[in-house]
Amino acid sequence: MIGLLAFCAAAAVATAAPRKSTKIVPREALPALIPAPQRVEVTGPYRMPLLNVKVRIDSTLDLPAEGYVLETYKKGVRITARDEQGAVWARQTLRQLADARGLVPSVRIVDWPAFGWRGFMHDTGRNFIPVDTLKRHLDLLSRYKINLFHWHLTDYPAWRIESRAFPRLNDPVYQRPGRDVGKFYTYGEIRDVIAYARRRGIRVVPEIDMPGHSAYFNSAFGFGMADPRGMRVLERALNEFFEEIPVEDAPWVHIGSDEVHIPNPTEFMRWADSVVRAAGRVPMVWDPGLTPASTGTIRQVWSEAPGYVADQTAGRGPFVDSYMGYLNNYDPISFTPRMLLHAPCGRAQGDSVALGGILCLWNDTKAPDQLGIVRNSSLWSGLLPFIERLWHGGAVPEGAPVNPNLFPDPDSPAGEALTEFEGRMEAHKRGILAGEPFCWWPNAGLRWRVSEPVALGADTTGVKWHTLYGGAVDVDAMLVTLGLARPDSAEVWAETIITVPGDTVLWAQVGFEAPSRSNRISNGIGRQGEWETGSDLWVNGVRVAPPVWREPGAYAFRFNTWARPEEELPYTSEQLFWTRQPVKIALKAGSNRILLRSRKLFPAQHWIFAFIPHE
Repeated sequence: MIGLLAFCAAAAVATAAPRKSTKIVPREALPALIPAPQRVEVTGPYRMPLLNVKVRIDSTLDLPAEGYVLETYKKGVRITARDEQGAVWARQTLRQLADARGLVPSVRIVDWPAFGWRGFMHDTGRNFIPVDTLKRHLDLLSRYKINLFHWHLTDYPAWRIESRAFPRLNDPVYQRPGRDVGKFYTYGEIRDVIAYARRRGIRVVPEIDMPGHSAYFNSAFGFGMADPRGMRVLERALNEFFEEIPVEDAPWVHIGSDEVHIPNPTEFMRWADSVVRAAGRVPMVWDPGLTPASTGTIRQVWSEAPGYVADQTAGRGPFVDSYMGYLNNYDPISFTPRMLLHAPCGRAQGDSVALGGILCLWNDTKAPDQLGIVRNSSLWSGLLPFIERLWHGGAVPEGAPVNPNLFPDPDSPAGEALTEFEGRMEAHKRGILAGEPFCWWPNAGLRWRVSEPVALGADTTGVKWHTLYGGAVDVDAMLVTLGLARPDSAEVWAETIITVPGDTVLWAQVGFEAPSRSNRISNGIGRQGEWETGSDLWVNGVRVAPPVWREPGAYAFRFNTWARPEEELPYTSEQLFWTRQPVKIALKAGSNRILLRSRKLFPAQHWIFAFIPHE
């Protein structure tokens, strides 16, 4: 059991063949749909077999693009969709409505998305992802009405696109050793992935990152992309791509342009814009990044700086929201409410300027394996609340924390919305996503008393205490919210009460750091017999021992590991509290006091504590 929990995977759920029967179903027993439809009406007390599905496209349907009406009857199912895309989503809703026997309830659903762009980005430039794996992910993305796959095809280690004009772009000699050298996608494979995605309602946005994120290019040619010679190479390579990938398959092309300093930024961006537009495509760029050449360029905003969107996007053309956060930069426990309680583009619904959002998974560090990419950043516990917010839209519920890295009060409207969504998300973890790495457990109802910081080893006499919520408490966010200084080193104490009806044993994910899967800054695994950072945990006054570490004291990097040898060390399961083995927690009947001490040891440490009990 512990081994399975360590890899965050549940057993697959077996399903029986549909039976031709009808059962009465209570109104409250509707399936846990994600994303929740805009309108659902229970039209009868029955469940019936999923038979005789009729689909009709009606472009005059009074619904936004991708909208549909789904009605179930004793004799069948009727779908009326605004467009083909809407028909795909109606069928996906129908799949979620069906129970294990293939029976669906009597309902009438009227549904449409609040935002037109609902995307997910995979970085295959740093860690190559095989086509079969991409297709498996596309299948699941479609189940949740994601309609855009942002395919990051190039980055520092390699150019992952077949190049006939310049074979050296695919030559392992010029790529980062150990990063899937020599692996790339043929044009046939790229067209195949695009067609596969289209059949599932997903458009592909390929990204060829330039002129930065391109160490392989400098290595292959001896000059950079912004050099006049580099621009000539790029123009031939881009035009080859455009000839092989028709405009209808890739109407938008992302050209990167971030995190780079070049002597000719205006010239380069005008040139890149002209090449893309000459091929009939609309360019996309990162923002912040080099200034786009025209206001028609779509900007993908990634800065999380307060007020950046309001200050920088007004009158600058269409944009998509990626500033809600990157999957690899947060722990998956606090990332769920961060996504669910975020207003995409700062709005309740999208328009021609605020297009929507793209959730990004950057694979900066070397991946241990393909499952590790998804497991270490817990893709699904971020993507499900992301699509819930992007599809359903609407105002953020009252009571959402000012700091998005904190949990809401469970008794507030925001807290109630989070708790309700957690119930649906757990059902999907056990159902559609059973067997997928899914490192998350319901935790919104936990309440903590947390002390203000004290010096390491000091007592808490006279120190103020505050109430915080959730299974992972971001101490840094707490201090910012309270207007308190963030010390270089300190500790806080926290306690919560867990009440159970009888003596029982639970398992718990416990942790005291949340290292980014990007820069790897961390104090590393604890010494043998100690929790990481020397923190500690007690249940009813009895110390809870940490796991027996396989690599005690390893992976302590108090510096940014980008472009350093340490970046080539894959994360192991015990480095992250959500992937490591849980600890056994014995509780007695009645109230149980959970007490912990969380320590910060150096300025750049991401200071959190986590305690998530589960079965």
